Amino acid sequence: MQQPLCAQCTNPDPEFWDRCPVCRTTWQLSQQPCQRCILDQRLRHLLSNETGTIRSELTSLHKALTGVTRPDSTLTWLSRSKVRELLAQIAGNTGPLTHEILDQLPDGKTLAHLRSILVATNVLPPRDERLTALERWITTTVQNRTDPAERRILHNYAVWHHLRRLRQRLGENHTTRLQDLNVRCHVTAATNFLNWLGDNALTLDTCTQADLDRWITASTSSHRDETSHFLRWAVKYRHAHGLTYTTPYWTAPQGTPDTEKRWTDARRLLHDDTLATSDRVAGLLLLLYAQRIATITHLTIDHVRFHEDRVEITLGTSPIHLPEPLGAMVRRLVSTRRGHAMTGAPDHAPWLFPGGHPGRPISDERLGQRLQDIGLNPQQDRSTALFTLAGELPAAMLARMLGISVKVAVAWQRASSGDWTNYAADVASRKHP
Repeated sequence: MQQPLCAQCTNPDPEFWDRCPVCRTTWQLSQQPCQRCILDQRLRHLLSNETGTIRSELTSLHKALTGVTRPDSTLTWLSRSKVRELLAQIAGNTGPLTHEILDQLPDGKTLAHLRSILVATNVLPPRDERLTALERWITTTVQNRTDPAERRILHNYAVWHHLRRLRQRLGENHTTRLQDLNVRCHVTAATNFLNWLGDNALTLDTCTQADLDRWITASTSSHRDETSHFLRWAVKYRHAHGLTYTTPYWTAPQGTPDTEKRWTDARRLLHDDTLATSDRVAGLLLLLYAQRIATITHLTIDHVRFHEDRVEITLGTSPIHLPEPLGAMVRRLVSTRRGHAMTGAPDHAPWLFPGGHPGRPISDERLGQRLQDIGLNPQQDRSTALFTLAGELPAAMLARMLGISVKVAVAWQRASSGDWTNYAADVASRKHP
């Protein structure tokens, strides 16, 4: 049993129960107001303005919170002082309620959750919160540079190179955790290298190849790949001169592909009914179809098509027929999926894997942890799956089915084409701690 039974399900005899004195509809043992009516009263008190009325733009929030399945959970949430303070501040705001108004309030998990409720109830429009946080971080990082020339260089690199390219790639999609991390790593690498130059009385303009070689050989140097990218950009735009620093690029698995483990894990997820359906489906999409965590978390019910005799899912441009019992699991997941948010129901949320915030999918971090908890290694297992599939399917078909680029599919196909001499030599040449 996932939640308590209601009074009518416990005992269907209407004469056995008292009624809530306020709404006269809730069956209960007490003659006190029911939890839903208590919740309504407390919300009206918190959301009312000086005139004692709830602003029109907050009525949908009030309706959503009072209409939850578990009013006791919302009452517990309202018992937190930070929640009450934030709601009171929002209710007391005299101007239009916007994301920018919320940005002025104390940041934290409570505000993030409240913002997601406001978005889910259409009080606020959707916003890419991860991208917004990244933009703030870049602004702070750039402003922390005391040298005007370095500040200008870092701004151009972070904003006009990385952020601009990221926005172009995103289109209408939201930023993934890996995209966010990639930009942060590159900007951090540039910052660290500029710090090293300053500590050695150097600038990008005065840095020579000998100076760079000294940095390369230093044991304390980090983010080498990202620093190499920054230096190539700096040379291209004439912030640096005559510097050469390349790092090896490898697109094949980071470890030896373990196909036996792949199939052992797949069989376990296909037949172990003690595991959560959502974890089984997510794990099988990774093991069988080499899907990234960030792709799985953003799958919606629109990616799934049900037919009388089969279930299809679209991961790229061509739908994939899901074999049984995976097809049956996806049917069950679509009908029973539910996150841990107070508001919202499966019919209202498009996500195949809803999360803890209303209107949002499960986070990449949370899903990755759940898959690790059931014995998977997402990065290694995906590499093994992609390595195996690339040896079985033409690159163009692989790209259409899995949603990867043809260029990436070709690279993986070459890696898995049977040239084990080159593969073994590459593995042997890698540096190990």
